[in-house]
Amino acid sequence: MNGKAGPRTAGEGNTRTRLDRGRGALGPALELVHTGRAPTRAVLTAELGVTRATAGVVASELEALGLIRVDARPGAAAGSQGRPSHRLEVAEDGPVALAAQVHADGFRAALVGLGGRIVATAPSCETVDADPAKVLGAVVETGAQLLRETGRRCVGAGLAVPSAVAEPDGLALNPLHLDWPAGAPVRRIFAERVRAAGIEGPAFAANDINLAALAEHRHGAGRGARDLLCVATGHRGVGGALVLDGRLHTGSSGLALEVGHLTVNPEGRPCYCGSRGCLDVEADPLAFLTAAGRDPGPEVSLLQQANDLIRTRYDQDPSVRTATEALIDRLGLGLAGLVNILNPDRIILGGLHRTLLDADPDRLRAVVADRSLWGQSGGVPILACTLDHNTLVGAAELAWQPVLDDPPAALAVLRLHRA
Repeated sequence: MNGKAGPRTAGEGNTRTRLDRGRGALGPALELVHTGRAPTRAVLTAELGVTRATAGVVASELEALGLIRVDARPGAAAGSQGRPSHRLEVAEDGPVALAAQVHADGFRAALVGLGGRIVATAPSCETVDADPAKVLGAVVETGAQLLRETGRRCVGAGLAVPSAVAEPDGLALNPLHLDWPAGAPVRRIFAERVRAAGIEGPAFAANDINLAALAEHRHGAGRGARDLLCVATGHRGVGGALVLDGRLHTGSSGLALEVGHLTVNPEGRPCYCGSRGCLDVEADPLAFLTAAGRDPGPEVSLLQQANDLIRTRYDQDPSVRTATEALIDRLGLGLAGLVNILNPDRIILGGLHRTLLDADPDRLRAVVADRSLWGQSGGVPILACTLDHNTLVGAAELAWQPVLDDPPAALAVLRLHRA
């Protein structure tokens, strides 16, 4: 051996140079494909501000990592001119993130690929134990079973909980509807269970509505919004989240946007926080069922019972209509106050609130416009969330973020762990 490098094939040097130049673009390029903003290589080239050749090398590298698929034979559209651009898609058989959600009526685990695509899911509607370690162990084992069944690589795990999660320690400060102790170290417990199950990658935990907002901003009704306000009620309580310039606004320690404790009915129900008439107890599924004179049954979740009642009886049953209108008015008051403070360019509603919007969109928009300065000046679009499992998709986004930040480095760490 004389120490000299062997001869390079034609174009190899240029390719390496382009890859070196474009390596910093791998993460941004993957995020563009992940969020659907770069469906073709031509769009990717324009979005990254690089040459077509460099964009091609970047796309090829992401394909070699098993993250995207480059379709070299897309076919030109009728009437188009010039050479058709290669189509870019997330790899259907690529790695996944384990997503887990715990709520008052049970938990759910899912495997979520790039693009927010749910690959597999497993529900469990059972009583949630007061011991978070027991519950998180069960949900992780459910996810581990999904990984065994599908044989997919896992990049990490994300957990959504109905509580503010304080940073940097990952403590669930107010899991009121779970009967968990305040300050439960959910992130640490979840990470321990993930490691014990042999699941690779980092583990994260965050508030469920924050994660729903993140998912909707990247893949759903919030896509393209600059200042996005999300308000939703799932199984119990009401949560809110704000996305500013593409990033969740979580405040100094992760506790921003506790909108459930806005007072919308001063003479209303006592709230778990010690106040009265909070949005949390005036505009959630239990509040609706109570107002409609229905006794909640154990067969299905409170959310499903409330949604079904509005969808099937709103036009026929005066008690259901009255209860629906009362919740719409209280929700509108809360949204108007938030609009006055935050001035969002879009509001999206999830859970039961999406059903309220569907039942009488004009009434809700009128309340918000009447009670908010910005609403009177032109109105804020109020839309329904569009992702069926946005909380799970958002939990997966936590696990995908290190890959989006630096694809080669994140996947190299996983390979190192396997070795």
